[in-house]
Amino acid sequence: MKQTAREYILKKLKNSPRQPIPAKPDPSFINVICCDMEETIRTFSEEVIRQSGRVHRVKNYEEAFEKLTEIASAEGLKKIIASTDNVIAPLSLSEWGRQNQIQVFSHEDFMDQDAFKRSVFDEADADITGVDYAIAESGTLCLIHDKNQPRLISIAPIMHIAIVLAERVFSVYEQVVEKITADKDNLPSQFTFITGPSMTADIQATAFRGMHGPKHLIIILIG
Repeated sequence: MKQTAREYILKKLKNSPRQPIPAKPDPSFINVICCDMEETIRTFSEEVIRQSGRVHRVKNYEEAFEKLTEIASAEGLKKIIASTDNVIAPLSLSEWGRQNQIQVFSHEDFMDQDAFKRSVFDEADADITGVDYAIAESGTLCLIHDKNQPRLISIAPIMHIAIVLAERVFSVYEQVVEKITADKDNLPSQFTFITGPSMTADIQATAFRGMHGPKHLIIILIG
């Protein structure tokens, strides 16, 4: 009797050599991937650049203002939407915008959800958000979403400017996931991992940047 494709596949699976289940990584391994803060920061920056992002490292919020002004001038930014999270709050972006003839607004400026969506998709030249955590091994940003960090702000405008505090950069994903899930009674409803500018590909694997999100990712790293 002729063997069916299903029977052939099942037989092949049954006769395939058994592979041992990989041992769970030793937690201490996480701590030695990047042995100090400077190495962690360097790895993070290199990975962001490898993913076509840009990193500008500054000492403090004052220098962050200067770099932000430089970026806005170079990119011709006139309208920016910003989150209101605890990393962004010390920047007083509305005042900065007035001083530099840039309109800076947040989700709190909109009573109408449709008007908010229209602004972030069609009107904003860029967005500015804080970052809850960053991951060195892949140059990834982690944003925890709540009323001060609406998800749409970081994914709709064509340019995402992210403010990262150096002490929030960790070596690997496991460390960040552990931080996020530490308080079981107050888990966030959602969070986003961002690695480089938005990218997708067609059926022939031709990559396109910025088709469904920011085409440019710029990070200002403070500390």
